[in-house]
Amino acid sequence: MQKYYKIVIADDHPLFRTALRQAVSTGISNTHLIEAESIDSLQHILEQQTQIDLILLDLFMPGAHGYSGLLFLRGNYSNIPIVIVSALEEPQVIQQTIAYGASGFIPKSSSLKTICTALQTVLNGNIWIPESIDQSQHPVSDPQQEKLAEQITTLTPQQYKVLSMLTEGKQNKQIAFELNLSEATIKAHATAIFKKLGVRNRTQAVIAIKQLKLENPALFSVMES
Repeated sequence: MQKYYKIVIADDHPLFRTALRQAVSTGISNTHLIEAESIDSLQHILEQQTQIDLILLDLFMPGAHGYSGLLFLRGNYSNIPIVIVSALEEPQVIQQTIAYGASGFIPKSSSLKTICTALQTVLNGNIWIPESIDQSQHPVSDPQQEKLAEQITTLTPQQYKVLSMLTEGKQNKQIAFELNLSEATIKAHATAIFKKLGVRNRTQAVIAIKQLKLENPALFSVMES
């Protein structure tokens, strides 16, 4: 009996979600595809849906700061394989995502054939990265960034959501309103976040999270058929 796959496409560009949806449908039969346009909507999907087989994640989405979205997901949903689909193609970035727990990295410039091969490889339990990348090499280690990465994985879904909103410059009162929580609860979350990140206040927390920031390409490549 052929396996049925439930796959989440997480990207804030509707055009690329459509293109990736077509690619997945072409390369893998018996799939149920779910779309998310932000880390927040992705969290909601993961809380509501069961037995997700794969997440296709863009590094640049609302609620994510560089590698932070990947790290959060690895810390809270470690049983779900994650493939990064990104316009970034630098070897250091690709190697870093694998080091942070991704099961694969697909450049957005990849052909349909390459995407299908990559997805099948990951669904079979293996890691896939472009052939041009030397898998024996590891990213240059930054002890401070590595420590921060480990700290991000310890955040709960609610704490990560609050941290993302703090990073956007929102005040406790506004966060409480948007999350339908009391301001005291937000303050408690903030205190727990600061403790986990080893910082004293929101300014230091924002500075810390920006260490994981990546330069967002202005345009992304369209997949070739």
